[in-house]
Amino acid sequence: MSAFKVALPSVMTAALGAVWLLGVGAGLAVLVGYENGPGVSATPPARWPAASHLEHRTGRATLVMLLHPGCPCSRASIEELDRLMARSQGLVTAHVLFFKPREFPEDWEKTDLWRRAAAIPGVRLTRDDDGVEAGAFRAATSGQVVLYDAAGALVFQGGITPSRGHSGDNDGRRAIVALLTANEAPTRTRTPVYGCSLRDPDTAPPEKRPANAL
Repeated sequence: MSAFKVALPSVMTAALGAVWLLGVGAGLAVLVGYENGPGVSATPPARWPAASHLEHRTGRATLVMLLHPGCPCSRASIEELDRLMARSQGLVTAHVLFFKPREFPEDWEKTDLWRRAAAIPGVRLTRDDDGVEAGAFRAATSGQVVLYDAAGALVFQGGITPSRGHSGDNDGRRAIVALLTANEAPTRTRTPVYGCSLRDPDTAPPEKRPANAL
């Protein structure tokens, strides 16, 4: 009986340890899945959308990046855009659009992401009220990039980060640089987009939400 009493705590400890390890493993699996799980890809029109109010100059390529101002994953997208623009100055007109619900406070969109994007030479920032421009490009995920060539034809769509919230060498940035600088067809013209939902107001920090927001 005493041996049973001695063994019982050991069995319980081992069982609790196994449960803890399973929990840790499951948590890590969810984290890895989240980091490597792309968002919803855009289905942009094959030609420059007539509904867009952005400037598209004939004779020059135009790049559009769509962002949610509170998406932490999109910091990596901004870093990659900075690297991309350093390689392609004078070759592309670059627009960065920040989603903003109309009923939200003035300057709601001007988070650290806005300031980081504003510091990139050659980039034009635009507030996208209620995602009107995002609708024109049929974008759903923060970090979505589309590239139209000088004639207004879609030549690239996707993200320019290797995973969610991580910067570094990736197919998207390589493809755009190849299209702009070498006038050659890249191996990929469509890549996954890693980011938050573009139209989710709750992605923003609490101090950037209106008082009546949930």
